[in-house]
Amino acid sequence: MVGTVLGGSNNFFEIESEGGIVRLCSLKSKRLKDSGGYYNPLAPGDRVEFEADKMDETKGQVLSLLPRKNKFVRWNVKKRLPQVMASNLDCLLIVTTPDEPPFRPRFIDRAIAQAEAEGIEPVVVCNKFDLDASADLDLSSRLAIWEDLGYKVFRVSARTGTGIRELAEFLSGKICALVGQSGIGKSSIVNALDSTKSLRTSELSQKYGRGTHTTTKGSLLKLKLSGILGESASARVIDTPGVRRFVLHEIAADDLALYFREFRPLLGQCTFGMSCTHQGERGCKIQEAVYSGVISEERYESWLRISDEINSGSWED
Repeated sequence: MVGTVLGGSNNFFEIESEGGIVRLCSLKSKRLKDSGGYYNPLAPGDRVEFEADKMDETKGQVLSLLPRKNKFVRWNVKKRLPQVMASNLDCLLIVTTPDEPPFRPRFIDRAIAQAEAEGIEPVVVCNKFDLDASADLDLSSRLAIWEDLGYKVFRVSARTGTGIRELAEFLSGKICALVGQSGIGKSSIVNALDSTKSLRTSELSQKYGRGTHTTTKGSLLKLKLSGILGESASARVIDTPGVRRFVLHEIAADDLALYFREFRPLLGQCTFGMSCTHQGERGCKIQEAVYSGVISEERYESWLRISDEINSGSWED
């Protein structure tokens, strides 16, 4: 039979068959073909072949992983292995806030680059939009930078309901994953989209101003959007554990500009061609675009800093 991975850990996974039956399945063999090299053999959203247990229909065994359309991966620093957070996505919802925890545009740009590398549509969701941004942050201008590049940006508040209908309309019929820092409000957004859900949420640490991990493992959730859009509206959302430090996987510093979409059309047009570092050479089209305002200074600075992080192996939270 063929099924979809809803979640799991320790080599036991919840698999939903095409008939809607959910079984707890173990792996047929210790090393699943085509899943080698990753911290986790399977991720929410994966499609697998499995067989039901002949003695217990609530259990089964995974036989093979079917080819993935795409996958969203991060480098797991603690385990020193790549970790697949979700697969077979229509889009990636990158969740941020004006404050509590602090707004981190570098985190968003890293997640966008990783999604671009995999061919997944990145979408920025600014939760807690009812909160005031910190005094030194022009939030509207910063969000507008991504909008001007063609990325969808949603301004929502899971607490007040602001923007939730617009987000639900976008999600309807899609499978997406939520990614963001701990305490950013991913679970609260799920609860706001589907009133039948009651995912656990938590308060921020008063000492550090950052969240604790309330979602400890990724899970694929079926959301009923009927309370917002009508009886038949639904979406599938993968709620991923909060990530304090997002480290890129298999993106070299020299290739990073390929995944900054405003840089891409100019690559190779510099005087020094593809050898240009875009950091001081005469005739650099990237720097000319920055000086003329075609490329924002914020995104150029972000590209520089992320490139340095890749080269140095030292990543900010």
